[in-house]
Amino acid sequence: MSPRPFPPRPKSTAPRARSTESWHYPLRHHNYRIFVTLSLVGSGGVWMQRLAQDWLVLQLTGSPAAVGLAVALQFLPMLVVGPISGVLVDLFPKRRILLVCQSVAALLAAGLAVWNAMGGTDVWVVYASCIALGITSAIDGPARQVFVNEVVGDQGLPAAIGLNSAIGQLGAMAGPALAGVVIAQAGPAAAFAANALIGVSVLVMIASIRPGELHHSLEAPGPTARKGQILAGFRFVRARPPLLLTMLLAGLLGAFGMNGPVVLAAFADGVWHSGPAGFGLFNTVSALGALAGALVATRIKRFGRKGIVASAGLFGLTQALAALMPTQEWFVVMLIIVGFMTLVFLTSAATAVQLEAGASVRGRVLALYFPLLLGGHALGGLLAGWLTEDFGVPTGLVVTGALGMLSAAVIGFLLWRFSARRGA
Repeated sequence: MSPRPFPPRPKSTAPRARSTESWHYPLRHHNYRIFVTLSLVGSGGVWMQRLAQDWLVLQLTGSPAAVGLAVALQFLPMLVVGPISGVLVDLFPKRRILLVCQSVAALLAAGLAVWNAMGGTDVWVVYASCIALGITSAIDGPARQVFVNEVVGDQGLPAAIGLNSAIGQLGAMAGPALAGVVIAQAGPAAAFAANALIGVSVLVMIASIRPGELHHSLEAPGPTARKGQILAGFRFVRARPPLLLTMLLAGLLGAFGMNGPVVLAAFADGVWHSGPAGFGLFNTVSALGALAGALVATRIKRFGRKGIVASAGLFGLTQALAALMPTQEWFVVMLIIVGFMTLVFLTSAATAVQLEAGASVRGRVLALYFPLLLGGHALGGLLAGWLTEDFGVPTGLVVTGALGMLSAAVIGFLLWRFSARRGA
């Protein structure tokens, strides 16, 4: 008697479900491939503009404190415009908002390129451009992040958010590196002109996104509820202490850790005496470290609060250690590690915030998150400028790194205390 054959094994849907969680799944979408490219290029262009503005201010004034003011003016508008921009993002088509913001950014870059090439020396012109770029970025940032929902839909959304956060942060590291090289070779005007061309290319990419393949949200707020919708973002975050603490940690690390334009310019100019070439090198190696951090961060499905806090603490530690390096060569090595930890922390924090926020309030939550992160960056620019000018460049970096570690320790303790109370 022949053995009875086993019944055919039913087809499992588990591999399909797992495939939607893989980091590369969203790249199957035509619109997402375009979107992630424009996110990388657009983010790099914005940060290229910021760094070129900062270097031009240093050239015009010779003062690190003046550079700190320029950094502050680029990000402080987000503290005012941020909560309002979240409602705009939830009310109006994101694709149209991106087109308007990118047009303004390209015009700002082109205007500064012409002005600087003609020999303009009034620093207030650069400050005005910093403010205008800050307002534009306050609207563009949340719109770009929320647009991910419409590009990929619900399926594969966590992977899309993580990949987009990593790509955006990578652009934020690569842009200054490119700016440093261009400035060293041809001056700030060339960097502004290059960014204007980048802005035009981003506009072309946005226009090439297929509107018919977008997944539009049905939960957008009505125009009569704008005031209530602004408050809804605050209420949502306040009701979730872990989310609030994660956002607060990002703001603190933005203030104490993300001051590359001030610190690296000061190291290149006053410590290692390597000028624009050294400035470009420092930003380039930071971007290489960021690339490695982005690749690692996109492969971590759920980093968790402990991982976010740990990466924040290591970010502050590596920054302080970089300031203590005895030679420029060791300083460059440490910058690679600093860039790596920057991307791991920023990507994991941004992904956690976006996934915890529901689709109906994601725009408003991000409109609070970005002002905290970049507003902290603005205040940190003032702090770093003051510390480096009055106490020396290495001392300033050691102090801000130590403050970053302290911030991670305090937030970690508060998160542990909240978890212990809930478990009690």
